[in-house]
Amino acid sequence: YFTILLFFSLRNARSNVPHVVLASLIAAVCVSVGFSGSAEIDAGKCVVWGPGLSPAAVLPVRYFYIQSVDSEGRNISVSPAADSFRVKISSLEQQYVRVHVPAPLDRGDGSLLVRYRLYGSSSKGLKIEVLYQDKPVADSPYTLRGPVYHEYCVCPERHPHVWRSALQCPEQEPQIQQDFISFPSIDLQRLLQEVPQRFSRRGGLVHYSLINNQLHRRSLGQYTDFKMFSDEMLLSLARKVRLPDVEFYINVGDWPMENRKAGDKPGPVPIISWCGSSDTRDIILPTYDITHSCLEAMRGVTSDLLSVQGNTGPVWSDKTEKAFFRGRDSREERLRLVTMSKENPELLDAGITAYFFFRDREKDLGKAPLVGFFDFFKYKYQVNVDGTVAAYRFPYLMLGDSLVFKQDSPYYEHFYTHLEAGVHYIPVKRDLSDLLQKIRWAQKNDTKAEAIAKSGQSLVRDVLQPHRLYCYYYSVLQTYAARQSTRPAVHPDMELVPQPSDHSALCDCHRSPEEQKNEL
Repeated sequence: YFTILLFFSLRNARSNVPHVVLASLIAAVCVSVGFSGSAEIDAGKCVVWGPGLSPAAVLPVRYFYIQSVDSEGRNISVSPAADSFRVKISSLEQQYVRVHVPAPLDRGDGSLLVRYRLYGSSSKGLKIEVLYQDKPVADSPYTLRGPVYHEYCVCPERHPHVWRSALQCPEQEPQIQQDFISFPSIDLQRLLQEVPQRFSRRGGLVHYSLINNQLHRRSLGQYTDFKMFSDEMLLSLARKVRLPDVEFYINVGDWPMENRKAGDKPGPVPIISWCGSSDTRDIILPTYDITHSCLEAMRGVTSDLLSVQGNTGPVWSDKTEKAFFRGRDSREERLRLVTMSKENPELLDAGITAYFFFRDREKDLGKAPLVGFFDFFKYKYQVNVDGTVAAYRFPYLMLGDSLVFKQDSPYYEHFYTHLEAGVHYIPVKRDLSDLLQKIRWAQKNDTKAEAIAKSGQSLVRDVLQPHRLYCYYYSVLQTYAARQSTRPAVHPDMELVPQPSDHSALCDCHRSPEEQKNEL
């Protein structure tokens, strides 16, 4: 497939905006040579790929991708006609299996995202038909030989390497490697004595033990309601793969906890959190927000890592050439953003939608009406400002089709190590003093601004695929377990966290006779 690589040497670009671009950007933009909007899609030459075509890749919502291609084998980079692609999924057995298959999501670049959720398991498998104007696409129909399990089927793969291979998990994650440098050995007996004493008053700590693939826990502190999010992800993972025996502590509050440095005496203890910071040593997991959105996609949430990709607003040239922000008053810089917006309405549209921390400022700043998240992408530029910690909307903003201006921050999420300032987003100072200057730069350098937006979107589409979150969780638990110097245990004050029961979608695990024998 033919692509033109557009090289923007931003380091040498003449600009009066200091530090807008920190590195040269190499943006791979797919452009059809001699292509016009009327070029015809060749169904047989289109490409179909993704984890949703593998029966072993069990996910709450399975998904795969379609790249439209013309008769010359060139990737088409604009949206196909509405409803021209259709997908039909059916069970290979006579017994009815409910499968919810919404229309493919148009990602605005010639590719489509197909999602489906199973509400039952199929012992024989599934047939997936991908059609373009009723013509088979690529190698359609695709046959997924059974068993194909639904999300709540408790049938963990006993060989983790098989499961990791099915999901094509990366061999290493840079953030995990970095997080565990401080913990070459983990003494569980030390943690049992020290962690409750040091951190239980902070209010949001949960002590977990995973033994024989069953989850047990006890709450330490009074503000542990968010354990429902860690519970649901750990249980979902345990339904899919055999986990190592491991005992650990998850912080379900906002702020990371462990501020000791590696060389301190005594040294730091491994607390697992959803957000890290430059002055703490917590081990980071994907946030509860993105994991919950993956678990509840296509039923319990409207915005998730997949749905955003089909709701990125107008094409770049038709977006409003302003920066946009809506959010709560959870940080003073957000209030400053509103003041800047009032003084520079031609550059910035910012508003506070709810007041809690700075209620006395509502009278002079005003309260902005709520705006649907997908409507954010009517604007070319998005401003990402920390909340109490890292703003958990950042991954969703990056998946949109806008350029993200990200406030410098000591806080980070699990995927930030993959990002490069000036290549995937535009950095702005902590006090936002250079924000307006950089918005003006983007307006004057539209081609480069779009290229950075596309570069960031492309990267995050890859590293934040839902199956990668499962890979990440498993890798953290595996790495932690390998460092345990004492045996994990279920303690007397722990309670079993049971798997949810779904009597409407029972399933039978199909395992080899040897595996069944080993379980007895």
